[in-house]
Amino acid sequence: MNLICESDNLDEYLLELNEVNYSNPIIKKKADELFNPSQTEIEKARIAFEFVRDEISHSWDIQSKRVTCNASEVLDSKEGICYAKSHLLASLLRSQRIPTGFCYQRLMLFDTPEKGYCIHALNAIFIRSLNKWVRVDARGNKEGIDAQFSIEEEKLAFPINEELDEKDYLVIYTKPHPKIVAVLEEYTSVLEMYKHHLPESL
Repeated sequence: MNLICESDNLDEYLLELNEVNYSNPIIKKKADELFNPSQTEIEKARIAFEFVRDEISHSWDIQSKRVTCNASEVLDSKEGICYAKSHLLASLLRSQRIPTGFCYQRLMLFDTPEKGYCIHALNAIFIRSLNKWVRVDARGNKEGIDAQFSIEEEKLAFPINEELDEKDYLVIYTKPHPKIVAVLEEYTSVLEMYKHHLPESL
């Protein structure tokens, strides 16, 4: 797959943003717990990915109504949907000067086209030692989903079925897509948002 960088400037994948607020004390504290100077960038990327995947609950999986968006509130509440979890992973890695972007897929929301589609968020991490981008999906594993950190072959949460109009968006964005941020800011119940209001395309 030929991923396309929104920007050729890697520094833009290190920017602090409203949703990627890595100067926040709670993010800095967690980064100090997770990382140390002896770790390689690949080790840091794996540690951050596995922390967000395993320790931050996916709101739909736990049937929580709370909407989180900014990395600090995702970490503080320990929950979020895929959009929010992608913000936290980017925040942790950008705090370590590891370029991290945002990627999206168009997926069926509930297993059949008749039930509609949604945009799903994941991340791309630039591994300088390999001079390559690696996509990872920290939405959280459960029965039927087994996403892993892999620098060779992608091991994402969801396979794409193009015959059913699912797709990979190839762009690696420097910041969360405006449609993603807008939906998180508009709704106060994740369950309502998830069932009825997730964007169906970018």
